[in-house]
Amino acid sequence: MEEKDIQSNVKQIFSSYLEKHSHRKTPERFAILEEIYSNPDHFDVDELYTKMKDKKYRVSRATLYNTIELLLDCNLIRRHQFGKNMSQFEASYGNKQHDHIIDVDTGKIVEFCDPRIQLIKNTIKEHFGVDVLHHSLNIFVRFPNKENSENSN
Repeated sequence: MEEKDIQSNVKQIFSSYLEKHSHRKTPERFAILEEIYSNPDHFDVDELYTKMKDKKYRVSRATLYNTIELLLDCNLIRRHQFGKNMSQFEASYGNKQHDHIIDVDTGKIVEFCDPRIQLIKNTIKEHFGVDVLHHSLNIFVRFPNKENSENSN
């Protein structure tokens, strides 16, 4: 799906959600949504606030936090805890299932997909007779330092 289509679809989903729950449709909320969906990276609220300020959007931290909660409620973003005291988020619409490798030294996040995880989910469904709604797999690593690995050869 093209980015233009994704942007259009998420705006429609968010608009419908806001109407259904009697929330105001403000330009700030839609600007936040657009900023999130125009960047594929994980983000925290402070990073998003800085980006919005740098682009001259007049968005308060309170508006950001409130909008993040609305976007979580309508499943347009996902929240992650990658071992820090701060939540990280990512756009979820049109986003294929994936898991995360987190470098404990740098905080770098690498996404990966392994089809064996789907097999595990299918096994759980069959064995326990349940529907797997979602899962989260985070693998915390220490990537080798290039300098050290080059010196050890």
